[in-house]
Amino acid sequence: MLHGMPCRSIALLFPMLLVLGCQSSPARTLDAPRAYVAGQPAVPPVIDGRLDDAAWADAPWTDDFIDIEGDVKPVPRFRTRAKMLWDEQYFYVAAWMPEPHVWGTLTARDSIIYNDNDFEVFIDPDGDSHDYYELEVNALNTQFDLMLTRPYRCGGSYDIGWDIDGLQTAVDIEGTLNDASDEDRLWTMEIAIPWSSLASHANRPIPPEDGDHWWVNFSRVEWQHELVDGVYRRKPGVREDNWVWSRQDAIDMHRPQYWGRVQFSAAAPGVAEYVVGDDEAARTTIRRIHAAAEQWSGANGQWPGSMDDLDGMWEPVSDPSIGTPQLTIEEGQLMVRLDQAMGDGTVRHWQLGPLCEVAYTK
Repeated sequence: MLHGMPCRSIALLFPMLLVLGCQSSPARTLDAPRAYVAGQPAVPPVIDGRLDDAAWADAPWTDDFIDIEGDVKPVPRFRTRAKMLWDEQYFYVAAWMPEPHVWGTLTARDSIIYNDNDFEVFIDPDGDSHDYYELEVNALNTQFDLMLTRPYRCGGSYDIGWDIDGLQTAVDIEGTLNDASDEDRLWTMEIAIPWSSLASHANRPIPPEDGDHWWVNFSRVEWQHELVDGVYRRKPGVREDNWVWSRQDAIDMHRPQYWGRVQFSAAAPGVAEYVVGDDEAARTTIRRIHAAAEQWSGANGQWPGSMDDLDGMWEPVSDPSIGTPQLTIEEGQLMVRLDQAMGDGTVRHWQLGPLCEVAYTK
C-alpha cells in the first residue's frame, strides 16, 4: 500500500502508475523480521474456523501484531495473533482476532476483500521478492487470492485469475455477524493452503524440507465503521488500520524483504528452536541499502550514483563474512552487489536487481 491509498488499490485501478513509481521471535535487532517455527502435528486440524483442535494446542502464538509502520504508530486497538503448522499436504494458519463488531459485506469470490475487515496471508517461498502469493479472507469467509510477479513499485503485475487450488478456509465468530444490536467478542480463522498449489512458482522444494525458511507475513485490515439504518459501513474519509505480524516500515505490504521468517520443522509443534539462516546478514545488508537508496531517490529525484551518496543513511551489518557492497546504476536501474564468504569455503554472490529481485549464486 502507498500513503493515502492502499498500494494494492492503486495497482488494481492504475497499474502503470505503480510501474512508474509508485513462537515468539528470538532476540532481534530493531529492523529484524519476526520469526516462527512451524511444527508438524500428529493429527492435522479440522478446518472449521475453531481453534480447539489438539493440533493447535502446542503450537506457539506469534508475537502480537503491530502497526504496519512499526513503533512509530500507536499500538493496535485490538489484539491479533496467529499460529502455523504444516504437513506433507498443507500449510496451516490460524488467526485470533478480538472484535466487538464483526461485520462484512463482500460475498463474491475475488472481490477486493480488504474493502471489508479481513485477514491476509503473504507468501514468498524463496525470498527473492518475485513470484509471491496473497490471500485475503473476510468474516463472511469470502476469499480473494492472487499471484504477483514482483512488488508493484518495482514494475510488478498481478494475476487475480490464479487460484489456490484446493484452498480451505473457515471462520468462527463468538458473537453475531452483522448484528449491531449486541457486542461481539472475537472471530477466528483457519486456513489450509495445499503445497501443490504453490509449486509452479516456488522455485524450491515442495513441500518444504526440514529446516527450510520461507518468507511469510500476515495483515489484519480494520476499518472504523458507522451505522446507517442499522447497517455497518466504513466511515467516509477515514483510512483503514493495517496491523501486521512483521513490520513493513511503510504502508505497503508488497515489500517481501520485510516479511517474517517461517522455519519448517519436522518436529512436533513447540519443540524446535528457531535457527537464523546463514543468509540473514547478507539480506539485511541489502534491505538496508535498498531502503536508504529509495530514501535518497525520493529526496533527489534519481538513484544514488554510488555507496558514497548513502553515507550515514544506513547501518552496516557487523558480520565478518560480508564483503563491501557495491552500488551501480545500469541502464537507469539500481544494482547492488555483495559477496558473502560461507563457512564451507564457497562465496555467495548476492545481487539486488533492477526489478527488486534479491538473488544469489554460489
